[in-house]
Amino acid sequence: MNKRSGAVVGVVAALALGTAAHASAEEPRAISQIVGGLSQAWGLDFLPDGSALFTERNNARIRKLDKAGKLSEVQKIPGVVTTSNEGGLLGIAVSPDYATDQTVFVYYTTTSDNRIAKLKLGQTPQPILTGIPRGAQNHQGGRLEFGPDGHLYAGTGDAQNGSNSQNDASLAGKVLRMTKDGKPAPGNPKPGSVVYAKGFRNVQGLAWAGDQLYVSDIGASKLDELNKVEAGKNYGWPTCEGACSTAGMTNPVKSWATSAATPSGLEYFKGSLYMASLKGGTYKLTTSGAGSKLYTGLGRTRAVEAAPDGSLYVITPTAIHRADGN
Repeated sequence: MNKRSGAVVGVVAALALGTAAHASAEEPRAISQIVGGLSQAWGLDFLPDGSALFTERNNARIRKLDKAGKLSEVQKIPGVVTTSNEGGLLGIAVSPDYATDQTVFVYYTTTSDNRIAKLKLGQTPQPILTGIPRGAQNHQGGRLEFGPDGHLYAGTGDAQNGSNSQNDASLAGKVLRMTKDGKPAPGNPKPGSVVYAKGFRNVQGLAWAGDQLYVSDIGASKLDELNKVEAGKNYGWPTCEGACSTAGMTNPVKSWATSAATPSGLEYFKGSLYMASLKGGTYKLTTSGAGSKLYTGLGRTRAVEAAPDGSLYVITPTAIHRADGN
């Protein structure tokens, strides 16, 4: 995500959830709830002034949390279908050039597809990429992040059809890379295609350690994955769940039993990867996948985002928390 200057204050409730066993000089330990009572909070990004924009999946709302901790509704996104288990208003990304273009990007589910649109806050969204296959209930993907190259990346799900992930003509089960107009970004593996990498089941997190992209992917019944993603590579699904020896498939750097992880959002923060977990807590990991869970008292965590003030935001379906580095 984009890192910008600013400060976020207004913590209203403290939760002492960090432990000495997990602590280090670079690790946020004390964590505080900024706001609660949310309805399926899903994605979050920051405006240049340090305030946060976030989505609520099941009511199609973009909401704003300002630097003083005040919560307000920005707008509802028309045409969003929220009846599926995992669909609705999902990812959000603020343009790296927001100061000049005032543009925000969202990923959402409609009656016929998943799509990405751009908008100026308060105005009608303009779709820039449509036709991302949607599952009847599950596997919609949905994460949006701008990379260090200035291009927009999206993680998609296989739409409950594993063959989509290996089909180069399908946008499902992929990591996509595009311009701010939804066109294939220069340097993509195949000219004319927004597909950057394939072979995923349900991408939920995108994060960069320097220029290296990492992706969290939800497995089926065996293994969830953390993948080190490179352009044009195939990450195996549905042939492989976790590591395998099939020619042409790229193995994950780490996998976990689906009963333990079910990963969601991903962030690189102060030298470590932080991976939200729908099974509870947030993993703190090296880029090789070694590590353990923090903040297990929060229950399900949906996203983690580095804030402009140097803290880490941890988002659950009903609340937003701020973790300090002190």
